[in-house]
Amino acid sequence: MTTTTQVIPRPRGTGRARQLWCSLPAEVARRFRPHADPLARRILEEVQRAVPEYAKPLEGEFGKVIVLAIEQAVLSCIDSIEDLPSTPDDWANLFVEVGKRVHHDGGSVNSLQAAYRAGGRAAWRYIAELGQAHRFPAAVLCIGAEAIFAYVDEISAYSVEGYTLAQAMATGTLERRRRRLLELLLATPPSSPATLATMAEAARWPMPEQVAVIALEPWTGPHPPSLHFADDVLVDLDGPEPCVLTPHPDRDLLGLEGRLPGRRAAVGPRVRPADAATSASWARRTLALARRGLAGDRPVTHTADHLATHWLLADRFLLDELSAKVLAPFADLTAKQQTRLAETLLCWLEHNGSTPEIAQTLGIHPQTVRYRVGQLTELFGDRLADPARRLEIQMALRAHQLLGTRASGS
Repeated sequence: MTTTTQVIPRPRGTGRARQLWCSLPAEVARRFRPHADPLARRILEEVQRAVPEYAKPLEGEFGKVIVLAIEQAVLSCIDSIEDLPSTPDDWANLFVEVGKRVHHDGGSVNSLQAAYRAGGRAAWRYIAELGQAHRFPAAVLCIGAEAIFAYVDEISAYSVEGYTLAQAMATGTLERRRRRLLELLLATPPSSPATLATMAEAARWPMPEQVAVIALEPWTGPHPPSLHFADDVLVDLDGPEPCVLTPHPDRDLLGLEGRLPGRRAAVGPRVRPADAATSASWARRTLALARRGLAGDRPVTHTADHLATHWLLADRFLLDELSAKVLAPFADLTAKQQTRLAETLLCWLEHNGSTPEIAQTLGIHPQTVRYRVGQLTELFGDRLADPARRLEIQMALRAHQLLGTRASGS
């Protein structure tokens, strides 16, 4: 099934460039209007000189669109100074069409953006020379420069949108467009908002305010289970890192555990769509914790339930540095002594020094607890009376407990 996507006309005059043009005296427009054609020729020459892809003769539909776009860009800027309606009124869509035409002819979006930048530089040099000849105040020329480059940013964004839209339509089926949209949402660095919005439109995916990524373990059996989700869910179950991107994780998690025989899933935090890669990253980190037995043993694990664990294990170098600092009194003990006293010290910190609770937790006699606490007091001294030191010690001991490593100060 093929679909067509209509570019919705934008209201003219809402951008920063328009505001800047309108702030200039009308006299500027009257002085520059006779120079519209030579300015357009200067811009075209500079584009062809600076961008190799445009050095060829501009023939056919591609050449017509490029020349028309430059002419309309110049006229639109001059008209804006006098607050006149531009011709055509849907000038923004003209630059969307430029992007679509570039993609159709096999052009590069990078070269297209380079052409806009080269055209902006050429326009500024021409206007600066003419402005000095007419003795325009420096403040006027500065506003003109800012307006030119703001305008270049605006029309460049429209063309990138058109290019992306054409690219999306060329990918074929709606399913492929949705897969491409998911790739863009999870890309690092993130794609631009305009690109995401265009791809979402092509994929018929209403952009939600927030999403979460559910990371899944790859299926290793011969017959993968059939998983079905709502239409507003983007899915990749075949890649090396299967995942689901959903605006409603609670809804889509209902019954998911029963459909994942032998597989784990981890849910990332809720974020803006532009930050979906962050949600995916944390979901995959949580999945890795679950595989190592550090985040419980449930089929579905939520990142939000294990934030402290992530924080404690985020950097092994920092953990080693912290351990060397706060667990230094253990350094001269045997491995067996370190393990026994570290276990007791962590339990002492977690139970606020309650001997009965420590004895019950560790399964030892209260008198043994008192003996070990006496050893710890002798080793650590006043450090155990300092709240900040106690917190650091507890963090280090807890991290080593999670990792199953010896809490050594060496």
